[in-house]
Amino acid sequence: MNSKTGPDPCTDDDEIITWWGLVIEGYHVTQGHVEAEISERFGLAPASFDILLRLVRTPDHRMPMTKLAHEAALSSGGFTKVADRLAKADLIRREPCETDRRVTYAVLTDHGRDIAERSRAACAELLRKRVLAPLGKADSAALAEAMRTLRAANTPD
Repeated sequence: MNSKTGPDPCTDDDEIITWWGLVIEGYHVTQGHVEAEISERFGLAPASFDILLRLVRTPDHRMPMTKLAHEAALSSGGFTKVADRLAKADLIRREPCETDRRVTYAVLTDHGRDIAERSRAACAELLRKRVLAPLGKADSAALAEAMRTLRAANTPD
């Protein structure tokens, strides 16, 4: 909804449902290609890639595990399984907080940082090909701004 003018009451029901369906379909097909390529090149499942991406973009490449699970929209149990796989593959390590025994950090290992940086670069390359090339810079930026607006409008305070 444009906050300046409000919703268009003349938008046909089927038209708005079709628009939203196209957003979802476009996202799924594009994300499917990106996920498949990242999996093929780096052996990373989508949740594992998401965790590594969040850590490589975080100062000191570490984050409290509960915060990381929340940001990745994973349940505690689901996150534990992903973290166990990442630790077994020497991509992360668990590190206790020195000041609060209740807190455990997920920290990228050197190997994890290398994989995270290379897979992030590959993802950017894929997004340039699958999003930026077909849409152009202006429409890509407009799409990102539209999604930012939707996120803000639909996120509880």
